[in-house]
Amino acid sequence: MWEAIRGNKRKSTYLAATMFLLLGALGFFIGMSLFPAPVDVAAGGQVYPVPIAGGLFGVVIAGGIWTVMTAVAYYNGGSILMAVSGAREIQKQDHPQLFNVVEEMTIASGMGKMPAVYIIDDPALNAFATGRDKEHAAVAITSGLLSRLNRDQLQGVIAHEMGHIVNRDILFMQMLGIMAGAIVMISDIYVRGMFYSSGGRRRSRSSSNGKGGQAQALMMVLALVLAILSPILAQFIYLAASRRREYLADAQSAVLTRYPEGLASALEVIEQDSQQLARINRTTAPMFICNPYKQKMSAFSLMQTHPPTEERIRILRGMAGNASFAEYQRASERVGAAVGVPASALAAGAGAAIRGAHAEAQQAGKTAQKKAQWRKATDALRSINSFVFITCACGLRLKLPPDFKRDTVTCPRCHRESAIPVAAVAAANALGDAAQTPPPPPTRGLATDAEPPLVVKRNPGAWTTFRCRCGETINVAPDADTDAVQCRQCKRTIRIHDAA
Repeated sequence: MWEAIRGNKRKSTYLAATMFLLLGALGFFIGMSLFPAPVDVAAGGQVYPVPIAGGLFGVVIAGGIWTVMTAVAYYNGGSILMAVSGAREIQKQDHPQLFNVVEEMTIASGMGKMPAVYIIDDPALNAFATGRDKEHAAVAITSGLLSRLNRDQLQGVIAHEMGHIVNRDILFMQMLGIMAGAIVMISDIYVRGMFYSSGGRRRSRSSSNGKGGQAQALMMVLALVLAILSPILAQFIYLAASRRREYLADAQSAVLTRYPEGLASALEVIEQDSQQLARINRTTAPMFICNPYKQKMSAFSLMQTHPPTEERIRILRGMAGNASFAEYQRASERVGAAVGVPASALAAGAGAAIRGAHAEAQQAGKTAQKKAQWRKATDALRSINSFVFITCACGLRLKLPPDFKRDTVTCPRCHRESAIPVAAVAAANALGDAAQTPPPPPTRGLATDAEPPLVVKRNPGAWTTFRCRCGETINVAPDADTDAVQCRQCKRTIRIHDAA
């Protein structure tokens, strides 16, 4: 896949240059329309009028904006795109199965560092990856998709996103999205200012009556036309990103999971869903695994950011014998959509034999399994939103909102009073016994290395809720295989052990 990686690096450079030219042209004409009068410049003892000084000033401003936006897109683009999409980072104790799948695909792909994991609180079905490289990557999945997929399907989706990370698609799409958004923003500000600024209208009328008025009017028209066309041009540049990246990520998923049907059936589930993401725009749309806009488009439409999902499914299901890039290429040729897998990937070897479905996936269609998947997804959302989970002795499970500040809660069924546990300082001689001394008053400061470790007892088979000494609520899922968690607020490490 080295050709794809080199191609994405090369396209990122071309993209930066093209966006600079577009921003420069936009800045030049806006500058000429706002500052049309020549500026006198002294040189060699004489004064020369510079008629395009306003345009040059606009280019300088545009260049500064381009520099800032390039740096922001490279270093913080992932965080911005996650925030725009409403994604929230989770930890292993929030949804262990999702974390395990991401860990498995990280190992299978040969990545040295596991991507950060995010959940988008949205019933629509979709997922995407972002970041600048393997060391600074993140994957996000909607709660709707997480509640609908079995383990094999979830593996297929995560492996697809890992393919984008390995192939460096994420950097190209991240920079593209941020910079295209900047052009749209500048153009929108100028167009709105032209139409709604009474001062601009007065300046235009007074200028048009004097010398150079016709030239200024022409520049204003050109600036307005370019401001209107620039977002369209930026969008076309965005859509010029080859749709082949989705095919190659599908192939990568089949190779990593050795089960093409996992991704194929996941794509089928996404395609059949009619719900549209609540927080979606044309800047982030091409990054998702499937087109998030649910209105149907022509297969030949220039605005189509993804290849037809039906075609992607047919290719995956057309793979036979082994899970390899060469077999994916042959399957694409059989359905009449040769995707052009890079030569280095085709020479990688025959690949491993396609495996069968996991036992859990075979049970996924049952009502009880569907309810369990939905419950895990919704509980993960409640966990990152600091809900309190308390299981009463009578068996009733209480889910208390984050603004519940009391230390005890009364069960509405049996009227027992249950205390909300607080992590305590570990005993000096035994990890299993918490110190009996009462904890100090909660503080919001960061923990220090000199502070003694905290410990909390866990009830196996149920959500474990407790409060850190800083006051933050922490939840640990029933199937979380961990002996320690980190507080999101104060960053303390809290040890966990099963209650006797």
